[in-house]
Amino acid sequence: MAVGVIKVDRAALKKAGGFMGINAMLKGLTVTGRHFFKNLFGWMVGKPQVFTVMFPEQDIAKPPSFRGMPVLVQMDSGKDRCVACGLCEWACPVDCIHIEPGETEDAIERYPKVFDIDMGRCMYCGLCEEACPEEAIVMSSRIEIAAFSRAGTIWHKSDLLTPVDELPRRLDYVRRSYQR
Repeated sequence: MAVGVIKVDRAALKKAGGFMGINAMLKGLTVTGRHFFKNLFGWMVGKPQVFTVMFPEQDIAKPPSFRGMPVLVQMDSGKDRCVACGLCEWACPVDCIHIEPGETEDAIERYPKVFDIDMGRCMYCGLCEEACPEEAIVMSSRIEIAAFSRAGTIWHKSDLLTPVDELPRRLDYVRRSYQR
């Protein structure tokens, strides 16, 4: 079996990238210079463009389509909206959701006795939200989920329950996406 040798066309590379990438460097410096002088003149006339956000003290406005941490929707009566159908658990590509259903005598016959999400494995894809027929699990705007241990990344049902009053923007966004 003969091994083929790949020959690199150095002339074509030099023509495309210029001498050692000088063309690319000049383009980058042009963009940098444009933003530098725009901000410099903005400071002189009193209209600076500030791009830095001091995160823990200041929060940025997130659009309704932002996918943060998944949370369980809690109805006004205090019960969770989830009926433990398991569709979100089935739709999760990384298997980070664990549900154990329980029975009740109420109008909603099933509820999740155990509902755990391993945030260390969650990739915030939103497939659990799309699979849920009850709008019981939605992606919130919460992003502060750091933990000091692996066990701290597992969020239980009591940690995930969020009142429906705190999620109107996201629920409206989800309902509008159904109508498309």
